[in-house]
This record gives sequence, structure tokens and C-alpha cells, in this order.
Amino acid sequence: MRKIRFSIGNKIFGGFLVLIILFVVNAATIFYNGNKIDDVVNKSGEIIRPSQEIINDFILLVTRSKMLVINWVYVQSNTDDKEALKDLHNFEYPQLKDNLTQLRESWELDSQKQELDSVFAEFEKLLAVEQDIMDQLVTFENYEDPLTKLLAEDAIESQVIPMTNTIINRLNDVAQTQENVTEQSDNELTASTGRLRNITIILGLITVVIGLLFAYFMARSMTRPINYIKNVVVKLGKGELVDDQSKRFNKDEIGEMAQAMESLIQGLRSTTIFAENIGKGSYDSEFQPLSEEDVLGNALIEMRNNLASVAEEDKKRNWSTEGLAKFGDILRSNNDNLEKLSDDIIRNLVKYLEANQGGLYIIEDTDQDDPYMTLLACYAWDKKKYVDQKIHRGEGIAGQVWQEKDKVYITDVPNDYIKITSGLGDANPKSILIVPLKVNEEIYGVVEIASFKEFEDYEIEFVEKIAESIASTVSSVKINAKTQKLLQESQQMTEQMRSQEEEMRQNMEELQATQEEMQRGQSEAENTMDAINDAVAVIEFDADGTILNANINFLDLMGYTKDEIVGEHHRIFVPREDRASDDYKQLWKDLGAGMARKGEFKRITKSGEIKYLAGNYTIIRGRDGSINKVMKFAFDITKYHDVVEGDVEAKSK
Repeated sequence: MRKIRFSIGNKIFGGFLVLIILFVVNAATIFYNGNKIDDVVNKSGEIIRPSQEIINDFILLVTRSKMLVINWVYVQSNTDDKEALKDLHNFEYPQLKDNLTQLRESWELDSQKQELDSVFAEFEKLLAVEQDIMDQLVTFENYEDPLTKLLAEDAIESQVIPMTNTIINRLNDVAQTQENVTEQSDNELTASTGRLRNITIILGLITVVIGLLFAYFMARSMTRPINYIKNVVVKLGKGELVDDQSKRFNKDEIGEMAQAMESLIQGLRSTTIFAENIGKGSYDSEFQPLSEEDVLGNALIEMRNNLASVAEEDKKRNWSTEGLAKFGDILRSNNDNLEKLSDDIIRNLVKYLEANQGGLYIIEDTDQDDPYMTLLACYAWDKKKYVDQKIHRGEGIAGQVWQEKDKVYITDVPNDYIKITSGLGDANPKSILIVPLKVNEEIYGVVEIASFKEFEDYEIEFVEKIAESIASTVSSVKINAKTQKLLQESQQMTEQMRSQEEEMRQNMEELQATQEEMQRGQSEAENTMDAINDAVAVIEFDADGTILNANINFLDLMGYTKDEIVGEHHRIFVPREDRASDDYKQLWKDLGAGMARKGEFKRITKSGEIKYLAGNYTIIRGRDGSINKVMKFAFDITKYHDVVEGDVEAKSK
């Protein structure tokens, strides 16, 4: 009798089951401790240490803020520090706050979060104080104003510096708390790493010992049933489809392997037959893969479907290409007769699409104010019903297609929309396709096709391409007709222009005489202005007081050259103590409002000498009534003014 042995499957399963259990225990332990280490590392790398670094950056930013605002107050010309302070307010602090706020959400200590929120609030109060200082000290005049400067310096001493010190102290407390959290995280990471190392070594030794024991027993369990499977596999490796000669074993692993081998052989036979059918072009052959995971069978089915799809696409592409070529010949053959061309197009288009009815509408735009479409050609259409029909833009479905410049495809056709009629009766179409004749976004008409069947996407795309070609041809025909009409009109206009030439010559003579008279008047005006420039000091400003021009009399009077004053403001001629006066502000307020001013004005020359001018500010307006410029005509009355003041002083004595 044959010695009874356990099946190889059971032995393999038992041995590997123990190893797998040990491996799972080992892996689970390592995975658990590894996750804890990962959590600690990730928390340290993503939250704890970045939080510590950004808190230190916050402390540095607060210190920089104090330095920059102090420089703003005491160093007027340091524009780099001023720009740096603006960037700190507008960009650096908001970015730092966003980053720190994101990290704060992961902090565990609520007290640390609350402390940070209060620091944010305190620092934003400090920024508000700094912003007030920045707003007060903007221009040179602000820095020259003692009161403004004193208030800014007081804000530095009484608010900025104390608030900065308070914020830094509170941030140092937050930083110290964060440093304690970092130290605790490092200690936890060290402990977890040591624990993982010890557990891994112990479980590894246990797994090795048990694995060696099972390997020793399983090495003795190899039996002859494996040879049968080996022989079948060797033949399959050579490409042989062997007959079903497998031994029958008990319902164990060997029996399952033999059954799987038999199914594989049968499947390979079916796959071979299916591949031969695909090679012969029989894409409708049926095939059942061995299973959902049958890679070869599913790949063959996918290949069959792809080849069938490619064949169908080629069929559609060839149909479209042949149709474009056919209608291209039609468009070239009758491009001088629009009505005959339209009849040929709609008749052949309906037949090529295997549709039932069709109509071609062309836009009549002779009246630009009231363009409309008319039915120029139709096929199997009740033409009497539509022969005198005019369709305006946006009227009905065809008019809507004209207006929106896009196709309309209807599959739910209303009963009263249209009927397809034959000798035996009539019926509703199943689908209606209306496509605009469009080229370069310009509409020349629409084509409407009705059918008992629904149109495929490639058929609709084909009609759109044909519609573009039709529109191009219609455009050419219309352009040729317009060109011929324009040529005739041009000949008529040539005759009219000849008769008008003599009249134009007479008008030109009259115009020349008028022009000579205007030139004489302009010369007199220029002579008058020259006389004024020779006798009076004249200067020109825009409505805001910016100097535009000055004559030599004014330049000599004030001691400047033209290059020194053009582009400057009128205040350079005003003594410093009068520049901020209400009278001076009111002067330019009146001039800006278009009110002329005159009187006696106290002014200062380039050398600092005081001059008294009798002046008249005159408003020069443009054709639209707006102020072009302000002109001042002035006389030097300093001597007379000094004499009068001398007399007054003598009388007072």
C-alpha cells in the first residue's frame, strides 16, 4: 500500500501561515511604532520647529518695525527704510501672520494660542500707531512743521518703544513655551526609536528560528504530482496545446492546479480561434474570456473593439471626404448662377444624407435696414406654401439660427411644424437639422434638412462643413454681382464728377480769398501779442499753478531762466510765510474755478529780493469751455510801493 502523506498544499499553507502570522505581528509592531515615530517626526518638522522659527522671525520683524519707524521720524531722506516699513506693513506682516496662524491651529496648548492671539492684537495696535506717524510725516513741509514733528517723536517715545518691548517680551514667552514643546518632542522621538529597535531584533530572531524549522520539514514534502504539472507546463511553453490527459487527484491543491491547467488549455483553444476570426476581419465574433482577469482574452476583445471602431471611423471619414469632393465639384460648376447652384446643392445634399426634405434660404440684404431670408431652392417641399415667405432675423427657428449663428438640431418635431408628403399620404419627420451658411462669422443664409431618421454626429459635422463651402460660394457670387453694380455706378459717378469739377474750382477760388483775409487777421493778432510781450512781464500756468512759459521781461524781473521755472509751481515766487496763507490758497482756488484775479501781489525773486507786482490773472479757455491755461500780466511797482511806505512811516513819526 502507498504511504499516506499530507498534501503539499496543506504543508505549504501551514508553514507559510505561521511565517505570515509572525511577519504580520512583526510588521504590525514595526508599523505601529514606525507610525508613532513618523507622527513625532512630522509634527516636529511640520509644526513644532517651523513654529519656533517663525516666532523668532516675528520677534525680528517687531524689532525691525521699531527701527524703521524711528528712522521714518528722525531720518527724512532715508527712502529705503520708508519703503521697507511700507512693505513690512503691507506684505511681510500679513504673510507672517497667515503662516503662523496656520501653524497655530495644530498647537496643543490653548494658553499658547491665546497668548499668540493677544500678541497679534497688540502688534496690530502698534502698526496702527506707526501708520498714523507715517501719514503725518509724508512731505517736506510735514517734517518742517515743528508741531507735527513733535507729535511724531512723542508717539515714538510714549507708544512705539514701550509697546514694542511689551510685544517682544510676550513673544519671548511664547518662544520659550515652543522651545519646551520642541525638547519634549525630541525626547519622545528618542524613546520611540529605541523601543522600535529592541522589538524588531526580538521578533526577527523568533521569525528566523521558526522559518528554519518549517523550511526543514517542507523540503521533505515534494512529491511526484508536481512532475505532471511540470510536464504540461513545459509543453505549453513550446506552444503545444496538449490533449486533456491530466490525472485526477483528490480535492486538494494539486487537483485545483490540474483543473486550472485544463481550463487554461481550453481557453487557449478558444483564444486561438477568436484571433483567427479577427485576422479574417470578422469583428462580430463572440468570445468569452476565462475570467475578468483574463489579460490575453480581454486584450483580444479590446483589440477587436478597437479595430471595429477604426473601421467604422474610416467608413465615416471616407463618406465625408467623398461628399466634400462631390459638393466641391457642384459648387465650382455653377458658381455664376445662384438659383441653379442652390437647386443642385439641396437636391444632392438631401439624397447624400438619405434624408427626405430640404430647403435652402438665402439672405437678401439689398435693404440694409430690413434684411430678410427667402427660400431660394427646395427638395420635396411644399414650395407653394413658402414661395413668397420672408423670414427676418430672429423670426422662427430659421431666423433664430441666423441671429445666433449656430445650428439647431430638433428630434422632437411638433406635429404642425412640417409634413413629409408622398403620393400615399404625409407624416411628421423624426428630426430637423438647420445649419447657418457661415464664413468668417458672417451669415449668408441657412440650410434646413428634414428626415425620418435621426442624424449622426458625423453627418451633422459634414453638413456644417458643406454649409461653410456654400456660404463661401454665395459670398463670391454676391461680391461679383456687387462689383458689377459698383462698376456701373462708378461710370455714372465719373460723368457727375466731371460736371462738378468746374463748380469745385470756383469754390476753391472763393476759399483762397477767405484764407488770405484770415491770415491778415492772424498777423494783426500776433503783432498785438508781440507788443504786449515787449512791454509787460507775462507768465503762463496750468489750472493747478504749474508754470508753462514766461517771456523775457518776467524772467529778467524775477532773476530766473526759463529752464529753471518751467514745470515748477507758482509758489516759488511767493515768500515762505505767505505760501500757507488763506489768501494764497483762495487765489488758486478762484483761478481753478475760472475766476480772473487782479491786484497788488508781494513776490520774491531768485536772489531773495522782495518785489511788488501789479498783476492781472486772466483765464484762457478752449473751444469746449474748459480752462487751457492761466496768463498773468504784471508790472513792477516795487519803487512806488517803497515810496508810499516811506511816506506812511514819516507821517507816523
